[in-house]
Amino acid sequence: MGMRPVPGGTFIMGSEQFYPEEAPCRRVQVGPFWIDETPVTNDQFALFVSETGYRTFAETPPDPADYPGMPPELAHAGSAVFQKSSVPISTDDPSQWWSFTLGADWRHPFGPDSSTEGRGDHPVVHVTAADVEAYAAWAGKALPTEAEWEFAAQGGLEGAPYAWGEELTPGGEVLANTWFGLFPFSNLKPHGFEGTSPVGSFPPNGYGLYDMIGNVWEWTADWYADASTLRKRPCCTIDNPRGGRKHDSIDRAAGERFPRRVLKGGSHLCAPNYCQRYRPAARHPQAIDSPTSHIGFRCIIRGALSD
Repeated sequence: MGMRPVPGGTFIMGSEQFYPEEAPCRRVQVGPFWIDETPVTNDQFALFVSETGYRTFAETPPDPADYPGMPPELAHAGSAVFQKSSVPISTDDPSQWWSFTLGADWRHPFGPDSSTEGRGDHPVVHVTAADVEAYAAWAGKALPTEAEWEFAAQGGLEGAPYAWGEELTPGGEVLANTWFGLFPFSNLKPHGFEGTSPVGSFPPNGYGLYDMIGNVWEWTADWYADASTLRKRPCCTIDNPRGGRKHDSIDRAAGERFPRRVLKGGSHLCAPNYCQRYRPAARHPQAIDSPTSHIGFRCIIRGALSD
């Protein structure tokens, strides 16, 4: 998989039909750029690691100074892995289906006894913002802004809630790797996938881009800002707006110490009864020190299509 050109232009960013953090709708302009056809895969990330010797955040034991009060048994390398519930449960508490797993990282997506063998074409996961920026620098690319990502995900469709049009499953056709059934207990898997899927398993959008919706969440370059910040100048066309300030993106009310970036696209865990964020306008704040088994990324190169 290579890169695809996105012509740039103006579009309506955001949505007022789903979650409050997506509002208000505002007219935004972005310049032309090239973007990876798919999320970065395990094979692609492995080449980067082979050539640079890079070690990801999840492979590195945490510094106790960064996490006051951390139980000693958690002061080891690891990452958050999704685990289905054995019975139907409330979706109010994500800790019920997330487990910090020692030894989980991009090479071992489900824990120390797992591997990426046979999964080279799946999106790389368990990567932080610093990890993906290191990859982008090595590849001579960059992370997209939230606006660039959303423009690319729309695929040239103005105002459509989904990357392919008005309906999640038009005519009953499944167009993305998302959760079908009662999350986090029962996934009906009409597409046949449990967890991540090989990139390009579903049709591309109007710009020829795969997996812009579902499969894995994707990091962007923007610090997370709440709706009050995004309401600035709603009547004007904004040129490739950036998110909030790094300092302000920390969720101190939740006891977090690290700033948060914007994730886009939803993942294979998004379901009708939980997290309907399998849409271009959807967004989620993620602390930069928090890799998981459902977060990946893709890169861009800014410039005119003739460059």
